[in-house]
Amino acid sequence: MRKKRYEMLLPLKFNDGSAVDPELFEQTREELIAQFGAIAVQPGIVHGVWIHQGIRYEDELLRLVIDVEDSPESQRFLVSFKAVLLERFQQIEIYIASYPIELL
Repeated sequence: MRKKRYEMLLPLKFNDGSAVDPELFEQTREELIAQFGAIAVQPGIVHGVWIHQGIRYEDELLRLVIDVEDSPESQRFLVSFKAVLLERFQQIEIYIASYPIELL
């Protein structure tokens, strides 16, 4: 069975600088576990800088990783889940990257 890894970067702060409620991360984690059965949360903070419409944003991000069956169903779920995350974390963009993996 082919697998795909999805990595999500979730903000620790909203764009106005206020802290994200830890419950939002827990809710997200539990939803992904319910859907896929496993998740990894990488320790440490990912620092990101980006410019949108002339405004500079400096983010502190948490990286979530899930390895799932490489299927249209998995991708459809994550595309729709991204819309949930955009609203939940009040973001302009949330990166979800994917790439094939081979388990040994």
